[in-house]
Amino acid sequence: MLTNTLYQQCASSYKSQEARIIMSLKATSIKDEVSPKIIEIFKASRNNYGTRKIKVELKKLGYIVSRRKIGRIMKQNGLVSNYTVAQYKPHVAKCNEDKIANELKYQTTICSSSK
Repeated sequence: MLTNTLYQQCASSYKSQEARIIMSLKATSIKDEVSPKIIEIFKASRNNYGTRKIKVELKKLGYIVSRRKIGRIMKQNGLVSNYTVAQYKPHVAKCNEDKIANELKYQTTICSSSK
């Protein structure tokens, strides 16, 4: 009785280990198949596409790949979108609130339209 349950435990752990190995082999083969496509799509977009647009392009080609996996492959290959790179934006130090002299001596009056 004890040996029977021990055998069942060993068999189930063996099957789960076998399933994990098969899944990792599938993931590796998919990665090897999709990586060149991701690089090709990225270069064709002149380094503009990110994970979302690459995912759409891969779907058009018949590949279903998650954005996270695409992101990992892009990171491993050093692919960074132009829109991700920080761009220079000039900043004004502060608003000019200095008092300016009235050189023209121009007088303004507020008209009220009361009857």
